[in-house]
Amino acid sequence: MPDQSSTLLFVYEPERACFDRLVANGCSPTRAAEVASYLAQSTDIAPEFDAMAQACARRGLRFEPVALDDAPQALAGRDPERTLVWTISDGIAYFRGSAGPALARLNDLPTLGADDSLFALCQDKFRSGAVLRALGLPVPEAGLARNGVWLVEPPASPSGYFVKPNRLGAKIGIYSDSRCHSLDHALDLSRRVFAAYRDDVVVQPYVAGRNVRVSFLGLEPETGVEALGIFFVDSGGDFQTMEDSLALYGDTGAEAKATGAYAEPELVPVAAGQPRAAERISAIAGRLMQALALRDVFSMDFRVEANDTVHLIEFEVCPGLPCFDFRAYCKAQWGLGLAEAIAETASNRLNSQLSRARQMAV
Repeated sequence: MPDQSSTLLFVYEPERACFDRLVANGCSPTRAAEVASYLAQSTDIAPEFDAMAQACARRGLRFEPVALDDAPQALAGRDPERTLVWTISDGIAYFRGSAGPALARLNDLPTLGADDSLFALCQDKFRSGAVLRALGLPVPEAGLARNGVWLVEPPASPSGYFVKPNRLGAKIGIYSDSRCHSLDHALDLSRRVFAAYRDDVVVQPYVAGRNVRVSFLGLEPETGVEALGIFFVDSGGDFQTMEDSLALYGDTGAEAKATGAYAEPELVPVAAGQPRAAERISAIAGRLMQALALRDVFSMDFRVEANDTVHLIEFEVCPGLPCFDFRAYCKAQWGLGLAEAIAETASNRLNSQLSRARQMAV
């Protein structure tokens, strides 16, 4: 039987396991490496497992990292009152991290983060955009194309278009010409993405502005929008490409550091220069927390214009915890390093679980 002391089960999907599976399914090694790099947070956080274990131990918790393929056995037979499952790999198409919360639900175990339905939804940009627009949020309208054929035509756009893969994150499949000025060019990009990744593309009217990353970690169970971190992410260009992303994270990021090509974007608080935009972003985040049960840990991407017009681009239920932006958020908002922030959040959740269980037993 598993040890029944309070335990944080930290479920992650390794880059290598994803790479091997993609190659076995006929993906070229080059493309498989690009896709698997989306899971760089699993690679980048592994060296910190010892620090996380020590931080948990100081709070009376066991820390147990679990590779995704081992999760079915690792989650079976656990005590729901003394176990917390935290999955840091999402997706349902190329990545399988959404199986983590589903396995937790199958075993009646509580999770930290969104439920499994949102793990799948946020990794399909066209579907999630439709849901967000139905909630009345300022999301650009979108068309959908597959290998040069329109499935849904985009609206006319005098500002041109932005083209991105529908189910891939971490800027995979975003190129220097992903902002284009004709629908013919957009269809050409859809052929390029389909040939490389067998994915559809979302085609949205281009929206001007600066890129904004919103980060959230609910250190306490009742933490709300007051704990949002809302930062401009200035990388020196209009948008980040796949090459930019590969140079920041995982094995490819390590190579970039070794060659001197690594450069983190600058983070600037939105409220410092555009407080009205920050207030609007906070209200949107609150709406999503209420309507979609977005909770515990997440991120969002926005574009903000100089006149404070806000465009919601997408949300993410599994932000890159070891990435520079989330580390900066933990330090700025909570005054904690990453390992301590993770351990403190887990400890507070597990203590809350035990308290509720005791109240129900009375």
